[in-house]
Amino acid sequence: MKDLSGMFNEFMEAKPLFSNRKALTISFDPDNIPHRDKEIELVGRMLAPALKGGKPSNLFVYGKTGTGKTMVCRHVARELQRIAGDKINIRVIYVNCKMKQADTEYRLLAFLINSLGGSVPFTGLPTDKLYQDFFALIDKVDQTIILILDEIDSLIKKNGDEVLYILTRQNQEFKKAKLSMIGITNDLGFINKLDPRVRSSLGEEELIFPPYNAMQLQDILRERSKIGFENESVEQGVIEKCAAYAAQEHGDARRALDLLRVAGELAERTGVKQVETLHVDKAQEKIDEDRVIEIVKSQPRQSQLILFSIFNCSGTQRDLRQKTAYVQTADIINTYQGLCKHYRMKPLTQRRVSDLIAEYDLFGIITTKVISKGRYGRTRTVELNLDEDIKQKVEVALREIFN
Repeated sequence: MKDLSGMFNEFMEAKPLFSNRKALTISFDPDNIPHRDKEIELVGRMLAPALKGGKPSNLFVYGKTGTGKTMVCRHVARELQRIAGDKINIRVIYVNCKMKQADTEYRLLAFLINSLGGSVPFTGLPTDKLYQDFFALIDKVDQTIILILDEIDSLIKKNGDEVLYILTRQNQEFKKAKLSMIGITNDLGFINKLDPRVRSSLGEEELIFPPYNAMQLQDILRERSKIGFENESVEQGVIEKCAAYAAQEHGDARRALDLLRVAGELAERTGVKQVETLHVDKAQEKIDEDRVIEIVKSQPRQSQLILFSIFNCSGTQRDLRQKTAYVQTADIINTYQGLCKHYRMKPLTQRRVSDLIAEYDLFGIITTKVISKGRYGRTRTVELNLDEDIKQKVEVALREIFN
């Protein structure tokens, strides 16, 4: 057995690369947010009425992943509370609706009540009672509640939009308190999917965050690198390469930070004194691989079986005869129905199977294409869009699920 104590001692004695690892994650709240001055000012002006006892407008914030939406909203809300101090009663409650703590109407209300000092059992109470308790807690004192609902589209997709209607209409009933909401979403068309009565009471103000470009991402990474790494721990060109990779992913600052952090971790494991550009390439491969495996493992069983069918049809399983690189959806559906019979699962409709195939296209795991067959009409083809190493690991993951 390898001497772990020697390895750990060697690690402890090595010159550290990181000074504050958390600074290279999206959960870190920096004091300075480059290239978002305009958005900070706009959110600030919308929330400012709370400082004079007014109710801020409800706000919807849109933008792709990693454009700084959550960071800006939390930063402005913190600053608002700091300025208010003890003189003005302003409370901010932040909720990520994609997390298990708030992914249903019941859990969301329980989380909100607990945040205000109340107590709710894990299950068992009717939602009407939870709304009543939540509103009573708010209206106990003269205060303004700023409720930030991050990934709000996830909540509504799962539970419907009635929860938003109830929360926004309640202001008419409060005697002392005021409740304002900030909804954050990656879905630019989200507001248009809501019931008109919800839209009219909720969508008072809207703000769209544009993607970062490569130069802006470099500025963000340099700012975080000063906090996250020891001096001279990052080789010239590393930040530029991380920014260039992330700029290709619609200007995703989260992706850029992940690349820089993972590159640092890979360098740390090999015991070198600096993070080098080769570590960025390895980090890119690792993040892509981890993302795909996580997506596959988190899918519902039926969706996993559809991907398993695609692998079968594509000839990626070693015990099957090699076939063409792409397959038609009809072949996938036939294979899927056979596997459903084998695993004693009720098959979905062909339309639903097509919808789930389209989801894998959105994830970037497959590529679908509609091709013309002349007088025989058109058909859709499917091709796996993964490197060979990742294909093999996904195959192993699927085999473990279904064997």
